[in-house]
Amino acid sequence: MKKIPLNAIPEPWEYNPSKWSQRLRIIAVAAVATLISLYMGLYQWRLIDSVWDPIFGIQSMQVLDSDVSHQIRKWVLIPDSILGTLAYLGDIIFALAGSTRRWHDRPWLVIVFGLDVIPLGIVSAILVFMQGFVVGYYCTLCLITAVISLILVVLAYDEVWSSILFLYRVWKRGKKFSILWDTFWGRANPIAHEIGTEMAQRRDWRK
Repeated sequence: MKKIPLNAIPEPWEYNPSKWSQRLRIIAVAAVATLISLYMGLYQWRLIDSVWDPIFGIQSMQVLDSDVSHQIRKWVLIPDSILGTLAYLGDIIFALAGSTRRWHDRPWLVIVFGLDVIPLGIVSAILVFMQGFVVGYYCTLCLITAVISLILVVLAYDEVWSSILFLYRVWKRGKKFSILWDTFWGRANPIAHEIGTEMAQRRDWRK
């Protein structure tokens, strides 16, 4: 079976959501969030004495030292900022993995990437924006990471949608879990190739 082009455009988009220019934007944005989260985590680990905040001042430290933050640390054994650092690092690693055809060749990779970015990003943003109501204080850097989380959701959802649509169409045509399972893990089969070819009728010449 002849593979579809690396720069094929999957439905319903006018561009290839797996292209490198798209993924490099995700990497750059996630790298900023990684550094910010690590900086706040260093304070929570008491490796630095304070956290810079140009708007809310010492409220940032009160947020990072809040009962909510301590409770999260009891559950996961590490500060919540370090947990965010690991999540953003995961975004970077998953964005680097695979080819520009990974929406078709590695659906599992794209979906795991989506699970790291989308649900966790939305939950993180909601928790941070609620901090004023629950904790009673605000943190500028926390709010910045929340906004970044939402930006990452916007940047990542199109590729995830293409892989989900691809898997859905394979399931509808194949009607067998074994075919869907093989397609999910990137194992070649005639139905997956047929659906992929139908979804990708054009090429994206923009890098």
